[in-house]
Amino acid sequence: MASGLVALLDDVAGITRLAAASLDDIAGAAGKAGVKAAGVVVDDTAVTPRYVTGFTPDRELPIIWRIALGSLRNKLLILLPAAIALSAFAPWAVTPLLMIGGAYLAFEATEKIIEAVIGHDVDNEPEHLALESAEIEKQKVSGAIRTDFILSAEIMAIALAEVSDLTLVIRSVALAAVAIGITVAVYGVVALIVKMDDVGLHLAQRSIGAVRALGRGMVKAMPVVMRWLGTIGTAAMLWVGGGILVHGLHEFHFSPIPEWIDRAAQAAGAALPFARGAIEWIVNALGAAIVGAVIGGVIVGMIHLWKHRRGTAAEAH
Repeated sequence: MASGLVALLDDVAGITRLAAASLDDIAGAAGKAGVKAAGVVVDDTAVTPRYVTGFTPDRELPIIWRIALGSLRNKLLILLPAAIALSAFAPWAVTPLLMIGGAYLAFEATEKIIEAVIGHDVDNEPEHLALESAEIEKQKVSGAIRTDFILSAEIMAIALAEVSDLTLVIRSVALAAVAIGITVAVYGVVALIVKMDDVGLHLAQRSIGAVRALGRGMVKAMPVVMRWLGTIGTAAMLWVGGGILVHGLHEFHFSPIPEWIDRAAQAAGAALPFARGAIEWIVNALGAAIVGAVIGGVIVGMIHLWKHRRGTAAEAH
């Protein structure tokens, strides 16, 4: 009886060690995949606050909550099963799909830059005429969830590429952990950002001078923070989108562009050896951003040309 109990405890200990090792594998894989997707996460965090602009303060958090739930559904119910099926039956398609997503990010970033340069008056858009209505809120949330779907697809594809060599179970749990963790982090930060001016206003009404000054500073700082978030988001889209395209070109041994960027990064790092790692990263990021801007510019030009020709054809009829 005693030997049987010892054997049972030994089995339990073995299962516990195996589970702990699996949890370590999952945590390591999820962390690695999450870091790789960081550029898209920055963009997601920077993009979302604009969807609550113009609404009354009491509607901001409910809107963010609805978008977060939609984001979680995108990742767990649609993108996660698709990613697992893709890795099991068509792993060759991961890189091309990543490149398509990278091209989309580059296009969107380039379009934002062009709009910033030539100007874009959003106040004349019909959707800004009745921001208090439930229908407009529904449209805003739907638009945010659609945009999130693209960004979430890119996050899941990047994460999948990082865990594709693991077992199916660990791969699935790691991707689910990435999906939940990133969604909580992104929309938690977004909620803090959009309510920061309300917190500042509350502090500005306090009687203590230092607290009142802090509150006023927060209120004044928020427009600057929002502008910087937009800039960071655009830069992240160019860097991530271009980086994905460069990586895809390297995988398919197509064009010398990846080698040019790598050589430039190594040369810059050798010139400044005291900060070699940082310099090489910066040069690689700049090279990727340039590639993203070129590809994005080509796509923007093609789309505008198509719209112009379609409009001309409609007028002719």
